[in-house]
Amino acid sequence: MKPVSHWIDWANGKLGRAVAWLTLAMALGTAAIVVLRYALEQNTILLQESVSALHGLALMLGIAYTLLEKGHVRVDIVHNRLDERRSRLLDAFGHVFFLLPVAALIFLTSLPYVAQSWRVAEGSAEVDGLPGVYLLKTLIPIMAALLFAQGLSELIKTLGSWLGSKHSTTEAHEGSD
Repeated sequence: MKPVSHWIDWANGKLGRAVAWLTLAMALGTAAIVVLRYALEQNTILLQESVSALHGLALMLGIAYTLLEKGHVRVDIVHNRLDERRSRLLDAFGHVFFLLPVAALIFLTSLPYVAQSWRVAEGSAEVDGLPGVYLLKTLIPIMAALLFAQGLSELIKTLGSWLGSKHSTTEAHEGSD
């Protein structure tokens, strides 16, 4: 049976690769906005807000994938000075004391905000703007849950790797006696 971290990685990997295609839609939408505005002297709020919504969608649903792919910023100055085992321990510390609590905090504090948006079926402040803004705001707790899950996966893998290297180091020393 595969560990839970495998399934979290698989789901966030699939989602991240699918969401990456939104960048193409954003580029095409931006090009359409430029053509409409400067060539045809037309301005469309709906298209502008749609591109912004796609950007939010890609960002919110791609955060966990970025963590999976080790694309988040970290203090490489410190990591480069540590051996692999201590580097893993530092990663575990960061996950437990920073990433997981922040993801949980975002999740919990966003729920009332999103619930209020759903209650009023929030739409754009612009007359011709994007309807269903509440759907976009729903991505906030979803993002936090995905990030929390990926943080757990990274913690499981980091601790497993750390304990495995500690165990194999102990075995290597015992075998040489």
